[in-house]
Amino acid sequence: MTATPLQQRIIERIQQEGPLTFAQYMRIALYEPELGYYVSNKTRVGWEGDFYTSTDVSSLFAACAGRQLQQLWEALDHPSRFVVVEQGAGRGDLERGVRSWAERTVPELAAALDYYTTDIGTGQDALDPATQGLQPHVLLSNELVDAFPVHVLEKRGDILYELYVDQEEGRLCGFLSEPENEEVSTYLDRFAIPWRTFPDGWRAEVNLDALRWIANTARWLQTTPHGFLLTIDYGEKARQLYTPERPRGTLACYYRHTFTEQPLAKPGEQDITAHVNFSALIDEGERHGLHLHTYTTQAAWLQKMGIFEELEQIRKHDFAVIDSAERASDQGQTALFQWYNLRQRVLALTDPRGMGNFKVLILQH
Repeated sequence: MTATPLQQRIIERIQQEGPLTFAQYMRIALYEPELGYYVSNKTRVGWEGDFYTSTDVSSLFAACAGRQLQQLWEALDHPSRFVVVEQGAGRGDLERGVRSWAERTVPELAAALDYYTTDIGTGQDALDPATQGLQPHVLLSNELVDAFPVHVLEKRGDILYELYVDQEEGRLCGFLSEPENEEVSTYLDRFAIPWRTFPDGWRAEVNLDALRWIANTARWLQTTPHGFLLTIDYGEKARQLYTPERPRGTLACYYRHTFTEQPLAKPGEQDITAHVNFSALIDEGERHGLHLHTYTTQAAWLQKMGIFEELEQIRKHDFAVIDSAERASDQGQTALFQWYNLRQRVLALTDPRGMGNFKVLILQH
């Protein structure tokens, strides 16, 4: 099979400089200028792409994010200019949804809201955000941290080895060797993970960029008297994430909404992600002066932010015909199917076996 341009570039780099850590490979596959998955011009997010986010499922997700921002705005005593920066904003759907909800529901918030968006760019933009010169009250992200490159570890006996990427006869392949540095090799011990008791072949991902991101985020938030980080992603705290029940870790690839387990295939053409260690975000945040405000599931958060009340208001306002004598008419049946679709989308957002098990973390200073 003919190598893609990005695959050929990776092979040439390995030939010139030697094998890559998986984190280095993942960074190239996702962020290499013009060819990386997130920086090419192809459709990646949404029903026509490879995966979708909560904002693609229902606009009520943005309504709940707006309600949360309202509460944080009130906690800050209603600043006349309320600066929100969303990182990894993609197409900007969440911003548009939040603004629309605020204009309809809380016009005072809408008037104060100064909402900025940044895309994930080369993967480094989110790690060094303060260069934008803004002084945010809230830093917001939805499915950002899972897109940071990860190192991959594998247990053999009482030793953790790291996965590296090499090439053989024009094809990419993986092999195990000593970890790149001590920060990688001691990462699991930092969270008291009993990995030595796990079976041989057990794998785990180490996201060092997440630690850098939190450190920089803390410094950025501290440019204002008080501020909040609101981040939503899939993952767990460390002791629930790194378990024998996940023998091959959480690394996942998505191509046209299909899950694959071949991260070395189609570099630049498929998404590569890994679950977020929320213990790392919380601990590193506290180390840099942030304090835990909220840690919960997306299902619990959406319910607290009133998603079902919003849904009921829509039913009464937009789908009143389904409760009337006209329900059996063509118009009534069309409305009924539209209502079922909307309700099903909300149930998908709150399903504890799926998106409802995403985590919502708020840190404050």
